[in-house]
Amino acid sequence: MSAQSFKLLRYDENYEILKDSNRNFYEGLKFIPLNEKKNSYMSLGGEARYEYVDFNNEDWGRLNIGQNNFLLQRYDLHADIHFGKTFRVFAQLRSALEDGRTNGARGIDEDQLNVQNLFLDVNVWKQQDKKITVRAGRQELDYGSGRLISVREGPNARLYFTGGKVMYWSAKLSVDVFAVMADDIYTGVFDNKISEQLNLWGAYSKMIFPKTGNFDFYYLGFRKDTSLFEEGIEAERRHTLGTRFWKYGNGFIYNLEAAYQFGTFGSGNINAWTGSIDIGYSFENIKFKPTINLRNDYISGDKNQGNGNLQTFNPLYPKGGYFGFSPQIGPVNLIDIHPYATVDLIPKLKMQIDVVFNWRYSVQDGVYRPSGMLNLRGSDSEERYIGTAYLANFTYSANRFISVVSGIQYFKTGAFINDVIPNSKDGVFFNTRLGFKF
Repeated sequence: MSAQSFKLLRYDENYEILKDSNRNFYEGLKFIPLNEKKNSYMSLGGEARYEYVDFNNEDWGRLNIGQNNFLLQRYDLHADIHFGKTFRVFAQLRSALEDGRTNGARGIDEDQLNVQNLFLDVNVWKQQDKKITVRAGRQELDYGSGRLISVREGPNARLYFTGGKVMYWSAKLSVDVFAVMADDIYTGVFDNKISEQLNLWGAYSKMIFPKTGNFDFYYLGFRKDTSLFEEGIEAERRHTLGTRFWKYGNGFIYNLEAAYQFGTFGSGNINAWTGSIDIGYSFENIKFKPTINLRNDYISGDKNQGNGNLQTFNPLYPKGGYFGFSPQIGPVNLIDIHPYATVDLIPKLKMQIDVVFNWRYSVQDGVYRPSGMLNLRGSDSEERYIGTAYLANFTYSANRFISVVSGIQYFKTGAFINDVIPNSKDGVFFNTRLGFKF
């Protein structure tokens, strides 16, 4: 087994390779036979994560908090049970805790105990290297770069949905079709509630071409009865059509994505879009294995505030760290230029440095949080430049079970923030995270 056995989505792990091996104690937890043929088995796993955070001038001094340091904890246990080749049950409990934050836990910080995953898989068709699986129940979703649907791994509390999914898989093509509800999240013990409303539906396909690059195509439908943008608060029905062309690995690497959104916002129409270019080069065969990348995003904002129509792009359920860890600006009404580089200082220690320059796409629209929620109204200022983020991040992988991640971010406020926040202050963020998985 290798470190790659631990996936972002723990239910993607497969330990059937241990079936005929002599297992040590740990491997015995990963493959527990349930019958003599060993075609029914259970796999156990989990995680413990501890994070110390020190935030100075959150929201660029608007909250008047100054220094704010706190501790985040996350624990989970899961069981993956296979009944022959046809049925499978995956169950996962998760606890996300926050302690010491001056202005209390955010929605991304705390969910004391919840059922994170609980679903049934049924393999309804299988032929050599192809299969169709039906999944029903509570489940995490994560697609592509995490621009629109992500489990949100960076924050303490991950996202999940409740609903159904049909999955086709082959060596070069996979297609997921799904319809799910986004639960209402509360901070207590088993107090989250199913929304009883279809919030997200669609299809996501991925085509693999190892030598030339890979293609994703997707359609996403979204419904929310009270959506807040600077344009106002209205019922939102939005459709997204998108594509992604990407290739990672040795040599030239790239990740190109574009999406168009249409639908209704109250009685008005939605007409929004985004485009992202991320290109770089990975020097795998030289010392320190450096990579250099340049990224550029254009994300639409509302052009005519108050006319009822909406050009603001909605990132739906994005990952929290799309613009570096602990970003202060979300992927809404934004133009950014983002050079970054990585280097392996030693085989187990990787460093990444980033600089992110941020502008508002439209001066008629505001600045939004990483979740997509409105943060600062924009119609009160004609200034476009939001600010510059400087980041350094270190990841140390002690072994396949233990990792330490530490980073620092300095955000230099720009003309827009200085215009709309009296006595605005530059933000400084520091964190150290210890993680253990098994």
